[in-house]
Amino acid sequence: MQPAGDGAPVVERPSARAWTVWLVALTAYAVAVFHRASLGVAAVDAQERFSAGASAVSLFLVLQLAVYAGLQVPVGVALDRFGSRRMILAGALTMAVGQLVLALATDVPTAIAARVLVGAGDAMTFISVLRVVGLWFPGRIVPVITQLTGILGQLGSVAAAYPLVALLHGTSWRTTFLGAAATGVLVAVLVFVALRDAPKGTVLAPAAGLAELRGNLAATWREPGTRIGLYTHLVTQFSGTVFALLWGYPFLVVGEGLSPGVAASLLTLLVVVGMGVGPLFGRLCGRWPLRRSDLVFGILAATATTWTVVLLWPGRAPLPLLVVLVVVLGTNGPGSMIGFDYARTENPAERMGSASGVVNVGGFVASLLTILAVGLVLDVLTPGSSTAYDLDAFRAAFAVQYVFWAIGLVGVLRHRRELRGRLARDGVVLAPLTVAVRARLRGGSAYR
Repeated sequence: MQPAGDGAPVVERPSARAWTVWLVALTAYAVAVFHRASLGVAAVDAQERFSAGASAVSLFLVLQLAVYAGLQVPVGVALDRFGSRRMILAGALTMAVGQLVLALATDVPTAIAARVLVGAGDAMTFISVLRVVGLWFPGRIVPVITQLTGILGQLGSVAAAYPLVALLHGTSWRTTFLGAAATGVLVAVLVFVALRDAPKGTVLAPAAGLAELRGNLAATWREPGTRIGLYTHLVTQFSGTVFALLWGYPFLVVGEGLSPGVAASLLTLLVVVGMGVGPLFGRLCGRWPLRRSDLVFGILAATATTWTVVLLWPGRAPLPLLVVLVVVLGTNGPGSMIGFDYARTENPAERMGSASGVVNVGGFVASLLTILAVGLVLDVLTPGSSTAYDLDAFRAAFAVQYVFWAIGLVGVLRHRRELRGRLARDGVVLAPLTVAVRARLRGGSAYR
């Protein structure tokens, strides 16, 4: 037996309709990222509007992430039942309502409720878009399109960082977030008019009842491909997310003594690197579908090794070393997308939503726990204001990452062994990596 995708390449070209549907879904995801990032770039204005301290504003982010992670599995189950179009539409409208509530909010509890709504709508979007990709595109290019979706969707954070901030400073809080709500409504209209779940003629499983849904979810979890996807997402995503989302900037400025401008440039570099390596990772996964774990191990090794050098460096790390750290962290986001590729290839189409939801939990739960753990260690070691944090405190705080790297590594190794055992029973034996590479270069098979 030879696995799909490892014989002679089959040329399958996506239709123009597939590209149109993907662009609509991508737009919905980019706007979801815009909503997700909108409060972060307005944090200072939020403190003034709600007369809240930094800890209260941080609570907005923590609760938003918690809602996002907590809804992944329920949303995935609903996605398998209702399809991408309905879920993306519901997500867009939910986020629009959240932004409307935030525009009118004048106190912290109302603002928190608004961000919970944004987190809930955001949770419905990404895995629904991935299902669109899986059903509209040929299997060999799905990893590349998935990477492009993750990369281009981040343009939403650019829109939050520049046009939204300009509007906020040029008009008012209410006008700005009413505009954000209107954007969500426009996306909902676009999705309703132009998005379809699958190409015409695609035979999908009928909507399952509640008992069958529970059975499908149990089957999804029992599948080793789902679990290796979860641990892949966990081990590759959290470090870069924690750095980019909250703790990277204070580490660079307060801990390492960089100027705000240089620190901001490094965070921008992190995004640029992700945009550059994402398509490469997608091509590698499409070309070497049974070697994806080797790529995961490479990303993990590079990330943990670079952090170790930075944390053990005597005194403040030199700028070139910090640049290397940021470049390596830039591979984390694209690396986490490999987890969704496992979910897609190892589960039937009718379980794609629940499988993607399970995978998406891994990285976000690890990110949330790491954000909280880093903050806790910093507060214990240097109680008081954030300006009192010293480099040694940051080193101790970021050391909590090793716990999650260890958990993720063990999970990937364990479930890779299960997958390869199943392949062996089907008559597929993986050659050593070096042998496989030489065989591929000679135009032969990567298996024997």
